[in-house]
Amino acid sequence: MIVLMTTFALSVVLCFGYLRFARVRQVFDMPNERSSHSQPTPHGGGAAILLAFTFGLLFAAVYYDGREDSFVLLAVGALLLMVVGIIDDLRGLSARVRMAFYALVCLWAADTLLQPLFVDGGASRTVLWLLAALAMLWVLNLYNFMDGIDGIAALQTVLACCFGAWLALRSGHGDSYAMFCLLLASAHAGFLLWNYPPARLFMGDAGSVPTGFLLAAIALLGAVQGQLNPWCWVILLAIFIADASWTLVWRLFTGQAFTQPHRLHAYQRLSRHWDSHRRVDMLLLAINVLWLFPLAWAVQTWPIYSVIFVILAYVPTLCGVVKVGRLA
Repeated sequence: MIVLMTTFALSVVLCFGYLRFARVRQVFDMPNERSSHSQPTPHGGGAAILLAFTFGLLFAAVYYDGREDSFVLLAVGALLLMVVGIIDDLRGLSARVRMAFYALVCLWAADTLLQPLFVDGGASRTVLWLLAALAMLWVLNLYNFMDGIDGIAALQTVLACCFGAWLALRSGHGDSYAMFCLLLASAHAGFLLWNYPPARLFMGDAGSVPTGFLLAAIALLGAVQGQLNPWCWVILLAIFIADASWTLVWRLFTGQAFTQPHRLHAYQRLSRHWDSHRRVDMLLLAINVLWLFPLAWAVQTWPIYSVIFVILAYVPTLCGVVKVGRLA
């Protein structure tokens, strides 16, 4: 608790410091026709999240007199993505440059995390490596897509990481894994105090991209180490995965320029329909607690029925996304 509370407090303080810096330096996200906010709002607060998380990780390593190389790897990858996000937030980078860098980080992380599974090379290792990297790249991007209204990305991270940690602890052999999840949750909880509607600070690419990377990497690491069934993470992130994936497929089939910014995701449509970001966040909370969390627990308890539980998670979620997609 000392490590977690320190990480939370540091996140709150660093976010406050960055907020003052951003206001002085005029680092604002200006509203436009594709925005879900109406006032200029400081962005780039993700740097404070990642710095608090990294400090917490170092504190935990010292406090528990040890460290795990896998966690160091993930922290390094996240910090590299954070730096690129800061540059993009402040200066702007082309989509091609960003995607190339994201892909390299995901390929490197996937290759390193999968090492324990393969002594020798071969086609099967290459295929699994590429699939894992592609999955990480997709989650990284979809988290960026879903960070479009106040509170939603940070809240989803806190919820998924807390329940993922609980499931890992419940399995009886996931202390360090659970700590990693809870440190990420603590850092985002500190930021959420500044990002909860009405938001005073946005995380920007400096936060959403590394967060998506870390969540995907945690899922892969948990599968490799046997800490947590990866289908649990697929369920815990079902709302984000379903909304982002369906919206992308729909835009492709309707011939839209899918690389262009927009506000056509279900959560964005719903926030306009209700004229409230807070109500959408509360819906996210309710669906996670009442539906997705129990299904993730069921996967960890009865893994033989994982596919059934995943279907139960995604069918109503996708139906809801499609229905909301009919709103203006």
